[in-house]
Amino acid sequence: MAEQVDVLIVGGGVTGLACAAEIAARGLSVCVVERHARAGMETSTHNSGVIHAGIYYPAGSLKAALCVEGAALIYEFCERHGVAHRRCGKLVVAVTDDEAESLVLLQARGTANGARGLEIVDAAAVHAREPHVRAVAALWSPDTGIIEPEGLVAALRSLCISREVIFLPGTAAQHGAVTRDGLIVRTDAEEIAAATVVNAAGLYADEVSASFGGERFTIYPCRGEYAELVPSKQVMVNGLVYPLPHPSGHGLGVHLTKTTWGSVLLGPTIKYQARKDDYESHRLDVSDFLEPSRELLPGIQLEDLRLAGSGIRAKLHPPEASFADFMIRRDAVVPSLIHAAGIDSPGLTSCLAIGRMVSRLVAGD
Repeated sequence: MAEQVDVLIVGGGVTGLACAAEIAARGLSVCVVERHARAGMETSTHNSGVIHAGIYYPAGSLKAALCVEGAALIYEFCERHGVAHRRCGKLVVAVTDDEAESLVLLQARGTANGARGLEIVDAAAVHAREPHVRAVAALWSPDTGIIEPEGLVAALRSLCISREVIFLPGTAAQHGAVTRDGLIVRTDAEEIAAATVVNAAGLYADEVSASFGGERFTIYPCRGEYAELVPSKQVMVNGLVYPLPHPSGHGLGVHLTKTTWGSVLLGPTIKYQARKDDYESHRLDVSDFLEPSRELLPGIQLEDLRLAGSGIRAKLHPPEASFADFMIRRDAVVPSLIHAAGIDSPGLTSCLAIGRMVSRLVAGD
């Protein structure tokens, strides 16, 4: 006999954990299966750790709405659960007069999305906040911040435990079969029957959907690499400094992030690739980060940089396209399957809002 739960969630990253906590709060039995030995070992902890304000995303998109809602939720969550974070604000800088004109459009988009307090400031204001940064002007976002991703994962995991969520690490969902009452999911250890399955499998959400008989779509892995400043140069950056977004729409540009523990990351870069698990082959040389670093910090020398980690985004659009929204809805073929897929940036910021949205879908609200 298969084990039975109300809701089975495939994927134990921040999206899956946030969904589990919200659904369990409704009094439903919830089980999370995670193929890794611990929660949050992929995209959830391989990112810049930025709490975004909602500046960049098209009006009316899920990314815009859930980012703004999620940022407010995540600041409250961090205070309540003791997750390391800092509402440090962000400067999106223009290094030429031509770029400065683009700041006005970015401000208008962010304000329309609900991002608060956006202000265009001059070079003197930039210098007052970031004395080593080169800029002729910048867009100041006071609500942007940073968070310790590992701390967020741990807090969500603890919240799930307090709400009696069953967590099965080292357990991969192999395939699912539709039944009259939902789905039976075969893992590498057992069968689990669930009225609803939430597909929060990140980079593998397309494969999970296909193996459950659901819609066919493609997740495109897009790797981003990081360098960091050597410890003696970390004082050169106080908070978050971004260039204008990448023209391709694939990313926000190589930016400076002062982490909660004091290091300064530079990145991420952008590279579509075939494999979903390849974080290390053909890594960039540290010298590849020198020019983009000098765009923001002209005083940087090669010896001031060293290689850091990498992450892989789960994108729903191919390289030739510029935008795809989050996929958060019931599957058109298998209604008992709910997708929370294509959760790239601002997925970390949005995770609690995504959890609420998925919980409403489960309940039929």
